[in-house]
Amino acid sequence: MNRALVVVTPNERSKRILREAGELAAGSGAELVVLTVIPNDEFEETRSALADVGSSDVVYGVDQATESARRRAKRLARETLDGLDVEYRVVADIGPEVDSVLETAQWEACDHLFISGRRRSPTGKLISRDTTQSIMLKFDGPVTVLLAEADETDSESKEKKSALA
Repeated sequence: MNRALVVVTPNERSKRILREAGELAAGSGAELVVLTVIPNDEFEETRSALADVGSSDVVYGVDQATESARRRAKRLARETLDGLDVEYRVVADIGPEVDSVLETAQWEACDHLFISGRRRSPTGKLISRDTTQSIMLKFDGPVTVLLAEADETDSESKEKKSALA
């Protein structure tokens, strides 16, 4: 492994997968590229909400969104990789997650991916592919996946629902 891409989101699993990737990279002398992706719908929701505020001073465009995401991911990486001798840089993108991950991995010449996923029933796997599965099938190299435990996924869903309420 020379350069690995670690996909992070604002959750505990991201901290765990980032730490695992950091330890592996530190041991092998590899570099990490930490990627955070803002899905198009999330970007549009935020832009719409800010436009509804009605202030002409409020501008929320692609540059503001990616810079904000980059700052959050940089803070996460700094805290999580503290104490490890590993080089990393943080990038942010807006768009479909699968495409963003694969394009960034190719652009950055990454030879390994680290992502978090969720456990799914066999029926759920047959009905539709999730982001993690699509990335695993399309990336030409090793992919390390940290799967969420069932209770972890439930608590994250509850947190999202309570935040929306």
